[in-house]
Amino acid sequence: MGVPGLTGFVEESGAFLTELRLRDTKLVIDGSSLYHRLCFASAVDFRRGGDYGPFAAAVGDFFGSLRACRVAPFVVLDGGRGADDRKLPTLRGRAAERLRAAHGLSRGDGGCLVPLLTREAFVQALGRLGVPFVQCFAEADREIAGLANRWGCPVLSLDSDFCVFDLAAGYCPLSHFQWQSVCAAGGAQGCYVPARCFFVEKFCRHFSRLNRSLLPLFAVMNGNDYTDLAALEAFFSKARLPRGGGAGKQGRHARLQGLLRWLAQFAEPTEAVDNVLKYFKKHQREEIRELLCTSMEDYTPSDVNLEDFFQNGKYECEAARKADLPQWVLDALAKGKLAPFISDALILRSTFLHVQVENMQRPSAHSTALPIRQVIYGLLLKVSQNTEAASPGKQTNELPVVCEFDRLQKTLKKTFVQAASLPTDFCDDHFPLDKLMKVPMSCRQMLLLETLGVKMSFLESIPSHLQLPVAVTCYWICCSEPKVKLHQLKALLLMIVSGELHRITNDPDPTVVRAEGDSIAYNEFLKWKENKLQNTGFDLDAAHSFCQWQCCLQMGLYLNQLLCTPLSEPDLTRLYSGTLVHRLYQELKSTPSVENLFSSSPKMTQLYQVLLNTVESTVSPDFFQEMTKTKSESCKKKKASSKKKKAIRRAVPETQYLCNVNRFASLGVDD
Repeated sequence: MGVPGLTGFVEESGAFLTELRLRDTKLVIDGSSLYHRLCFASAVDFRRGGDYGPFAAAVGDFFGSLRACRVAPFVVLDGGRGADDRKLPTLRGRAAERLRAAHGLSRGDGGCLVPLLTREAFVQALGRLGVPFVQCFAEADREIAGLANRWGCPVLSLDSDFCVFDLAAGYCPLSHFQWQSVCAAGGAQGCYVPARCFFVEKFCRHFSRLNRSLLPLFAVMNGNDYTDLAALEAFFSKARLPRGGGAGKQGRHARLQGLLRWLAQFAEPTEAVDNVLKYFKKHQREEIRELLCTSMEDYTPSDVNLEDFFQNGKYECEAARKADLPQWVLDALAKGKLAPFISDALILRSTFLHVQVENMQRPSAHSTALPIRQVIYGLLLKVSQNTEAASPGKQTNELPVVCEFDRLQKTLKKTFVQAASLPTDFCDDHFPLDKLMKVPMSCRQMLLLETLGVKMSFLESIPSHLQLPVAVTCYWICCSEPKVKLHQLKALLLMIVSGELHRITNDPDPTVVRAEGDSIAYNEFLKWKENKLQNTGFDLDAAHSFCQWQCCLQMGLYLNQLLCTPLSEPDLTRLYSGTLVHRLYQELKSTPSVENLFSSSPKMTQLYQVLLNTVESTVSPDFFQEMTKTKSESCKKKKASSKKKKAIRRAVPETQYLCNVNRFASLGVDD
């Protein structure tokens, strides 16, 4: 993120950061930077799909420290890619980097990778903690800068772009924000967070009193998320930049410093741009001028009034108005009730599917959730079964197509996926997207469950907050390839039960009745967790299967949100722990009695049995039996399966598509 090399230069110099005792102030927080920072700080294992409990605890501790110092946080999150999609090349590059990191982790190399549902877990945590937050329509930087200047308070981030914005109260890098070391001061002032703050004025003074209005041009020329440095290479190859910094630490930042010193000779940006253009051929100059001037606008604080959102709940911006989206969709996006994935699919018909630590020799874990995504695309892009019936021969032309960026083995590829055709009740003139909320709840719930292949009657014995994850688990069992193993299912369900046990025994609500058996079972569970597992090997195939489950859960959450939550949204922090589910799976293989881990609690024992019976009832009785077929039969089946898989999904040239399969032919909806 930001301007390449600038963070390193500022850190190594040390001269541009001012000591700050943060207390009694508002603080505008870059949400993306914060959840990445807390995720990496709280994680002990990046290979097993994430531990959302410790992450949420770190989020709670962070905001607890701010509260103790009377700091009022306002979190601003990035939204979708925006209608212009200017960052697409950068996002593709980052996706390729994530893929390389995931592949390295799958082989046992070191590295970091943000777990799939981290952003969703962060948004849920903010809601539980009552921390005010907004999700911008697109990139949040300009709106963060605008709000901070309106309120005269600092920005907290890890994005060097904030060294370029002219921020009245400065930019606090998260790397110098010591929230875990809150200091108690004597007297009435109270405790504070030790921090360091970057001020543009101090930075510019170092470079011959460089005019601060030239910093955006510096950022654009040095390269950022929007500009292609190759276009400006002619300037750097011909211009004689002043030497600066000498050898040693500053030597590797020589070009960055040279550019700043070169720009310091000009009074304002127009004069500097004119001098930059002298190094280009005449026929290139207007194009380069347009590139520079457009890109410099990215460092102008936005006129979007986020203060109005935080005071009155109204989010208005020109880009959102131009997108012509239904008002309820815009409101839900701003409040984080719909993910940026939804706006990207709706506006750009293009989405990124984030890679996990999975088996790179198998199809992407996201393949399992493809039918759920197709239903989401169908709802967003309004596809009716009547379309199919009216012109079966023109199906490819009629059904909307969404471009998905996903992996094919170890390479990032784009695949074109057709939206699902839905029951006419959801797509005719009575219920277009802008009136989706007016569809009866029972109908929306039926569409969700039909997509997941589950009937509501199956879920009636399940606690309401677990109905969606159980429905997703039923879908995962039926749709995963290779087939889910019984030990994997049991490990997953035991993990869910452990989350329930934790919730019950740690609930601060005094009205919640705690049975003695629950406390005993929880203490026994904690003792079991403390014992080190003998076999700490990493099972890549099991990891791949659990990745598939997270992909299904993510899309199940998104579909549920788009349908205005016909099922309760589950608490992710209690729902998934990669470290725990992998350990349970390993122990179940060697010690089946681990299945009785919660036997001291009749309530948890019953819950586990109900969950297991519900999921098993959706498949045939012999589903989990080991294959006993001959080798030749097995080979034939594999070949047939391989052919079928290739027909369903493959990375394709831009002219080819993935066909839609109508899952709703039998779905009738009554008012």
